[in-house]
Amino acid sequence: MVSVDVNSDIGEGFGHWYVGDNADAQIIPLISSANIATGFHAGDPSTMYTTVALARKHGVSVGAHPGYRDLLGFGRRHIHTAAHELIHDIIYQIGALREIASAHAVTLQHVKPHGALYMHLANDHEAANLFIHQIHRLAPELILYVMHGSLLHQLALDQGHPVICEFYADREYDQSGSIVFTRKTGALNLSQIAQKILKACRENKVTTIDNQEISVQFDSICIHSDSPGALAVVQTVRQTLEQAGISIQAPDCMNTKLYKQ
Repeated sequence: MVSVDVNSDIGEGFGHWYVGDNADAQIIPLISSANIATGFHAGDPSTMYTTVALARKHGVSVGAHPGYRDLLGFGRRHIHTAAHELIHDIIYQIGALREIASAHAVTLQHVKPHGALYMHLANDHEAANLFIHQIHRLAPELILYVMHGSLLHQLALDQGHPVICEFYADREYDQSGSIVFTRKTGALNLSQIAQKILKACRENKVTTIDNQEISVQFDSICIHSDSPGALAVVQTVRQTLEQAGISIQAPDCMNTKLYKQ
């Protein structure tokens, strides 16, 4: 691997409240793509506006990070709702960030669902199929960040919609290749993260929670800014990649590879 995108979930505070280390201003210059919370699980108009401005200042690509309508649970709880209502919520959130980005003369690069919504769309055929058809109709150029091999990934490929597959630097994997979903994370071991990143980039392998090796396919490394010590994790990932001669850059939306993963 000679280059990779590094993305992070950003702008996940609300008003005067924030999660994690409140380090967005330090994290954004170190990444290539920002997934900006769009108000339902976190974020608010002013936070979105400020975060887009920071991304533009540092040349970081901007994406929408829509979630369940769940400020109290930070979007990490599954909410039972009709598929069409869920997709309406997603479109609403994407539209909000698109207009705020436009105010900064920034083009929206991608969309990445958040938390429990991400997991729901990775597995629920009705919701995933409706989402893909709607997003492809409304914004066929908008790159979708997905878990490799998930239902949403396959439906996007079938539709001919551009995708980016992610590798999770700060989450554990199970033997199916899925991340181990958790509501709360503790401090992470930076040395282990560095080794994990190098192994994934050089060998396309990751060690699971059961101490088994599985293959991983990805073009972007994800780091969650709400994790304790997130800034140190981002710094470690960037330093590890640079020392390995791997450049950090956002996806090229004209790259035909995005349609064929």
